[in-house]
Amino acid sequence: MSSFKNKIVVGDIVVDVVRKDIKNLHLRVRPPQGKVHVTAPYRITDYSIRSFIVSKLSWIKKHQLKFEGMRDQLELEYISGENHLYQGKSYLLNVIYYDATPKVEIRDNTYIDLYVRPGSNQLQREKVINDWYQKSALTEVPYLLEKWEYVIGVELNDWGIKKMKTRWGSCNQRDKRIWLNLELAKKPLHCLEFIIVHELTHLLERRHNDRFKALMDNFVPEWRYYKEELNRTVAPDDDFFG
Repeated sequence: MSSFKNKIVVGDIVVDVVRKDIKNLHLRVRPPQGKVHVTAPYRITDYSIRSFIVSKLSWIKKHQLKFEGMRDQLELEYISGENHLYQGKSYLLNVIYYDATPKVEIRDNTYIDLYVRPGSNQLQREKVINDWYQKSALTEVPYLLEKWEYVIGVELNDWGIKKMKTRWGSCNQRDKRIWLNLELAKKPLHCLEFIIVHELTHLLERRHNDRFKALMDNFVPEWRYYKEELNRTVAPDDDFFG
């Protein structure tokens, strides 16, 4: 049976509800807007879901307030003095205008120097940074893929990196192709490696069931910690890991 969706309103909170063939009810407050999402088994009624949400209102409000503070960090202008992340560490952005090919360099383990042409606008500065993120992430991925394809016993046909709004990664089991979220370049390398293992494991098991979790326990025993580490920032939940 396929999933189906509806909305439930509790006070000023609109809750997106998705029913699936699962055993337990799951509540998420999703960044950056603090939207409330519930995944529920088919058997649970709207009344039961509403009662559950009411019992969790203080928890929901707390997390929505946290994400309000996080949104300020997400609305970057790519100007000097901003904090930017790379491989889990925060750096100060230093924009340098010069008449040559744009580039990005890390300096003194403190600064990200962004070299752009005079008159470059915000979108152009952002593109230079994102291109750098992609190239830097690409240097790590081939080694990690080769390592884990051997360990897991699978073989990919293709992979790539792109910006994704709702997933850290995705896997097309039929075509043996995975995509990784560009945002992973900002996270510690163990988070990138965890997502790579996660997606490769989907070549053995498509669903997030007990077999999948047992495989992950075998490959990366700390995977739940790494998942929680991602979920503390701008992260999707289990339903959004492809």
